[in-house]
Amino acid sequence: MEVTTFTLITGASSGVGREVARSLSRSRRLILHGRDPARLGETRDLCERPNEHLLWSLELCPVEAIDASLVALIHDQRLAIDGFVHCAGTLKVEPLRLLERATAQEIMDVNFMSALEILRLLVRRKTNGKHLRGVVFISSTASEFGARGFGAYCASKGALDAFMRAAAVELAPQVRVNSVLPGATRTAMTETMLSDAALRQRMEADYPLGLGEPGDIAAAVEFLLSDGARWITGQQLVVDGGRTVNITA
Repeated sequence: MEVTTFTLITGASSGVGREVARSLSRSRRLILHGRDPARLGETRDLCERPNEHLLWSLELCPVEAIDASLVALIHDQRLAIDGFVHCAGTLKVEPLRLLERATAQEIMDVNFMSALEILRLLVRRKTNGKHLRGVVFISSTASEFGARGFGAYCASKGALDAFMRAAAVELAPQVRVNSVLPGATRTAMTETMLSDAALRQRMEADYPLGLGEPGDIAAAVEFLLSDGARWITGQQLVVDGGRTVNITA
C-alpha cells in the first residue's frame, strides 16, 4: 500500500510548536497537533504549502485517548510518520504545599507521558511500519536545575530526558532520539512570567545572549532532524543563550 510521509509536531498551535511547524514546512509534510482546531488552522496558514499539511486535534490528557485517535489518523489517511517533534507542554507554578495531585498528573501527562505514548505507537510495525527516523523532544533546562514552585514541571522534563536517552539506545540505529533544552524563551506559556518587569530584567541580566525566541529553538530542531545530525542520538542540546554556563554572582 502506497503511503505519504509526514512529520508529527505536537503543540503546534502556538509558541515554539508553531515556529517549528513554520520552519519544517519548507521541506516536509506535517501533521499539526493541538487542542484548538482554529489555532491549528492559523498555524497551517503560516506554513509553506499549507494544503499539504494535516491537522490532528486532541487533548493529550488523559493519555488513554491517544492510541485510538493516532492509529485511526495514520490508517484512515494512509500516511507514514518519519519524524516526531514533541512540543506540547504545560507549566503551572505552584508551591509544593499547594500543589494538587491532579495538577501534577496533568503536567506529567502532557509533558512526558504523551510523548512516551506517541513514540510507543510510532515504533509499532502494525501502526507505522518502519518509517520513523528522527525524534526530538522539547525539554527544558528545568530538567537539570531546580526552582521554587517548579517541582512537577522539573520532574516532567527530567523524566522526558531520561526517557529520551533510553529510547535512543533501544531504537538505534534506525531511529535517532534527542532533546532540545530551551532556556527562557518568549512564548505564550512564559508571557505571564516575563510580564513582570523586575523579574524579566533579572533574567535578562543572567542570559549572556539575552532571552530566546521560538525561532532559536526551531533551528535546533531542524538541525537534529536533518542528515547533518546523522551521528547524533541520545543528546540534550541546550539552547539557552549561555544561561547555564553563567556563574557570575
